[in-house]
Amino acid sequence: MSFPQPKPEVPQLPQNLLRTIDCQQGAVRAVRFNADGNYLLSCGSDKSLKLWSVSRGTLLKTYSGHGYEVLDADGSYDNSQLCSCSSDKTVILWDVATGQVTRKLRGHAGKVNCVQFNEEATVILSGSIDGTVRCWDTRSRKFDPIQILDEAQDGVSSLKVSEHELLTGSVDGRVRRYDLRMGQLHVDFINSPITCVCFSADGQCTLTSSLDSTVRLLDKSTGEMLGEYTGHKMKGYKLDCCLSSKDTHVLSCSEDGHVYCWDLVEGSLMLKLPVGKAVVQSLSFHPSETRLLTAMEGRSGIGFWLREMVVCLKCDVPLLPWLKYGIN
Repeated sequence: MSFPQPKPEVPQLPQNLLRTIDCQQGAVRAVRFNADGNYLLSCGSDKSLKLWSVSRGTLLKTYSGHGYEVLDADGSYDNSQLCSCSSDKTVILWDVATGQVTRKLRGHAGKVNCVQFNEEATVILSGSIDGTVRCWDTRSRKFDPIQILDEAQDGVSSLKVSEHELLTGSVDGRVRRYDLRMGQLHVDFINSPITCVCFSADGQCTLTSSLDSTVRLLDKSTGEMLGEYTGHKMKGYKLDCCLSSKDTHVLSCSEDGHVYCWDLVEGSLMLKLPVGKAVVQSLSFHPSETRLLTAMEGRSGIGFWLREMVVCLKCDVPLLPWLKYGIN
């Protein structure tokens, strides 16, 4: 006699607000988990970059050196270095422990929208409104880029690095994938300004958001459209999108104050997360757990969202209302 197999559990999404961190750095332009998800980076309009403990929500270090608002940041795989970019046209390499500027890299002709280390943190890649991606050797004493990619016909809004591949999105409506090992360039035309790009965790797909209020999932090799996700509003802001850590869900910021979460395969809207009344400008999904960071346009706070409800063990009362306002 055989018993029916139990139905697989529906993956839960981060929908419970654990805490709001007041960064006190003006508007938060971007928020990022580090490589292992134990720390987070907040990029401020007050020219500062801040490093926080995720578990405690406490400030660990402030990095000051940019001349204008910080737009993006990334951490090295070993947590020893940070890189950041700014509207001041520069990219800065930081020493995490001392908070000192290791190197300030100049060369872009306009504000730098996005920045990321390669996997070994030997190269920093930066994309700018000047239409170029510049590659900087972190070990060299020279301050010139080792390579400049200038195929974009308009500003580069987003980039992601995965092993030997570089993915870029541009305001010219094109997603470009550089195979750095083979020296090849693959281009997909979206026909709308690109705001964010990323690879799937399995490396088989790319995710792209654009100003026609659509997030698209593409087959990396063929460029075939595998899914379209709509319902959110993205008309005039550079907003983030991402995949959940296990590639089960697609997430996107929205101008209506929500984060939208779709089932990757079915394309159905699974969650409309109410973050606030302002534009949700940035988000970051934890690299291995069901946790989410959010930041709103014009606000100084970061939302830290969990899948599970936090409950007091003594009285069985949800603790979220108190934790939300920083009362532990």
